Amino acid sequence: MMGPFAASGIAALARPAAGTGWTLPLMVITLLPVLLAAAPAMAQVAERLEASPAAVTVAAGETVRLTVQAFDAGGNPIDADLQLFGAREGVRIEADRILGLQAGEYEIVAATVEEGGREPISLRIPVVVTWPPIARIEIEAQPGQLLEGTRLTHSARAFHANGTERPSARIQWSVSEPSVASVDRFGTVTAHARGDVTVIARFDGGEATRRYSVGAFQATRLELEATAEEARTGDVVHFEARLLDAQGREVTGAPVTWTHRYTPPDSIVAPAGTGVLAPGRFVADVPGFHTVMASSGPLSAEHTVEVTRRDVVQRILEMGQGSTNHRRTSDFWVYEGVDGRDYAVTGTWGSGGFAYFWDVTDPTSVILTDSIQVDARTVNDVKVSPDGRYAVLTREGASDRRNGVVIMDLSNPRHPVLAATYTEGLTGGVHNTFPTDDYLFALSGGEKYVILDMRDIYNPRYVSEYRHPNGRIHDVWVMDGIAYSAQWDAGVVVVDVGNGGWGGTIENPVFINNLPVPGGRTHELIPYFQESTGRMLLFLGDEIIGRPGHALEGGNDRAPFNPDVPGSGRPRSTAGYMHIVDFTDPENPKKIARYHVPDYGTHNAWVEDDILYQAYYEGGLRVVDISGDLMGNLYTQGREIAVFKPYDPEGYQRNAPMVWSAQLHKGHVFLSDANSGLWSLKLEPRERSMVP
Repeated sequence: MMGPFAASGIAALARPAAGTGWTLPLMVITLLPVLLAAAPAMAQVAERLEASPAAVTVAAGETVRLTVQAFDAGGNPIDADLQLFGAREGVRIEADRILGLQAGEYEIVAATVEEGGREPISLRIPVVVTWPPIARIEIEAQPGQLLEGTRLTHSARAFHANGTERPSARIQWSVSEPSVASVDRFGTVTAHARGDVTVIARFDGGEATRRYSVGAFQATRLELEATAEEARTGDVVHFEARLLDAQGREVTGAPVTWTHRYTPPDSIVAPAGTGVLAPGRFVADVPGFHTVMASSGPLSAEHTVEVTRRDVVQRILEMGQGSTNHRRTSDFWVYEGVDGRDYAVTGTWGSGGFAYFWDVTDPTSVILTDSIQVDARTVNDVKVSPDGRYAVLTREGASDRRNGVVIMDLSNPRHPVLAATYTEGLTGGVHNTFPTDDYLFALSGGEKYVILDMRDIYNPRYVSEYRHPNGRIHDVWVMDGIAYSAQWDAGVVVVDVGNGGWGGTIENPVFINNLPVPGGRTHELIPYFQESTGRMLLFLGDEIIGRPGHALEGGNDRAPFNPDVPGSGRPRSTAGYMHIVDFTDPENPKKIARYHVPDYGTHNAWVEDDILYQAYYEGGLRVVDISGDLMGNLYTQGREIAVFKPYDPEGYQRNAPMVWSAQLHKGHVFLSDANSGLWSLKLEPRERSMVP
């Protein structure tokens, strides 16, 4: 029986009965829906699928049209719900078009979406992705002049005519005058004598050159200064190399080569990787004596830094849990209600459109106050406006295919009431949102974000939207009038939505910059202003499900254990890491560091007071020190403060941590776990943590 909100597609506010969750088919991998017309009232059964073309050939960076038609037993074309999936490394499926990503031979599977236990009809479609011809090659060189006895390192990138870059291009290097200079296969040029020389880079028919006039090396002394004699692991030490001539005058322009030597503090065997060295900067991963050496031509100098253990570990204590083990939990948000008490809202994934509201004023006693069911398969994202006026629930997989967002009035935070639903421009499904007091940014089917005026929550009003070409949007975060969006292989896209520095307003968003990220799996982000350094940092998270290509490859099972289903109940396995980018100058961003735990994959994160609270899926919650200058892999530097894995013997999947999100609220750490619901934690003060 439908509740009082049935007319708006929302069922009664009621606590759901246990055992009503959905079980997803084991075959599902990275599904991307094809939007077709709704089926007629009289059910038509698909018996055969046909693709046009039957086999796809596409160049990387280009698209081709692919249509899949369903036929009934009589050979008549019918409308049917279809899903296309597979070949994610080689292609991206965009509605009825296939975008080539990487050359190779692949296969796409088209399948009907069936209900009532009927086996889906499927069709396998061969796909060949080719590389387009190389149109140009660009050479980049280490700063400095090529002088007698010095070396300059070079790199080169190959581009197609459509502007895409050929990955892993094997550049062939040569020089015009080997008596003047030589080059190795990695692009390092060594000058032997004065004269003119041309450095040549070739690949797949493309060619680029760079010409040098080799001059005399005039320096007679090299001095090396460092910012520290002692440091902890993870501390970045800065170096300055100065070249001087016989009269003590500084010589500029000569290239400097940097190297590193490590001595362990005792008789242990030195680890293979002990730190990260960049021109003028070094960070140690392990304690010991680290010597940084600078050389230029025949001159060299060195400086040794004694490095000790960072020693930041604290104990993290479990305080309380709001269990929803009969359904899979998705995102959550913790907030202070208008009544001054603290609350949280959690969503659900593939579980019939439920969301839950909790009182977390006492983090040791998490109390369910209300629940709501909306017309959706998944309520992926739930967030609350900063002023606590409204909550937004996202909808994916609605029965009427209208999806959109549901706005809840939080005047009574314990028992929210429906304020409005909004679907215009959002029918393809809303995966994530970002609410401000006055505006809501809602993602639309992976294509764009729509901006809504929320000053009257009972009457949301369309304001504007932003769509990035060739980007598949997954997340958006707004700070200081700038919208940062995670767009998979397009990386992070930055847009002025009211900052004004680039002419943008909320009514007229203006593009600022786009930074592709290695791996092309950018699915979430969070901006953070680091007061100690004055930098604007972006934390960009990968999402890789199933660990393809890893020795521990794992799987993608979301179903609970069933003794009658072999292999069921095995948790998902993931990969990927957090990229850290210096975005202080939005027009010149620089990737500076990463946080990478090798056996797991990242999901959502929270950053506050120089601490990263990272949801690391089956790797649990990771609490990480991000203070000061950042460089290298924070995981190997002893910057982890605490790790918590929410084991629940009664979870949706038993004792299988799968942490989705984390958030700090009034000194307590909260997290949502896909298999066990909402948790509250507390970092014990350092002096009481009893760290050995």
